Amino acid sequence: MNKNYLLDNARPEAGARFKAISTLFDRWTFAQIEALGIAPGWRCWEVGAGGVNIPEWLAARVAPAGRVLATDIDTVWASTATSQGVDVRRHDVAKDPPLWTELDLVHARLVLVHVPERERRALRHMIASLKPGGWLLIEDADPALQSLACPDAHSSESLLANKIRDGFRRLMKERGVDLSYGRKLPRLLRDAGLTDVAAEAFFPVTHSAGAILERATVEMLRPQLSAASLATEEEIERHLANLDAGGVDLTTAPLISARGRKAH
Repeated sequence: MNKNYLLDNARPEAGARFKAISTLFDRWTFAQIEALGIAPGWRCWEVGAGGVNIPEWLAARVAPAGRVLATDIDTVWASTATSQGVDVRRHDVAKDPPLWTELDLVHARLVLVHVPERERRALRHMIASLKPGGWLLIEDADPALQSLACPDAHSSESLLANKIRDGFRRLMKERGVDLSYGRKLPRLLRDAGLTDVAAEAFFPVTHSAGAILERATVEMLRPQLSAASLATEEEIERHLANLDAGGVDLTTAPLISARGRKAH
């Protein structure tokens, strides 16, 4: 377990976070993977799987002969996968060598930004596991591109949301998160020798799942926010009440989806 990781899978709020993230981003992620030509028989690795949605979706696309490896440093949520084509294993992508090789697809979403040795070890391990012509798809946030919870900061509720989001960003930065990582992905994939590199961004402006994600995240981080004087307990409670009342147009950081192919 990365002791600097703020959003621990073992926390009770993790399930709500995974569900909200899936609601916000799955349709975008699935479209990105479909565009790579995923087909029956493919062998795939889902890095930092978290929950079961992506591994089971992949398993359905590569069935009956394909296989999906789903790994995480904590598999408490991914282990509930029921598809026979999914193999769930505990694995640290930065520390451990790849468990499978000759893969058609390696995918990670909202993972590498939290990994301290993301370029020197994690990215190299992922590329090493690909077969020639195999695809790497990395999707990570770029909070520095748009750091506000509410870009339309027209009310006291939105200003408070922005204050608490700023506190979250500060906590992340203190723990080694690169807040401008998403924009670097195309260059990093080219520098690693991948071909056919391209990238797109997805930016939900307001969605009901955004409030669920925000509540779960704030509940997870309230001890650290309070201890670091980034928000008072009264402000946190008021923010959570504002979320429950609705009317706060919460956004997420842009999700950058970058893909590249291992040379033949």
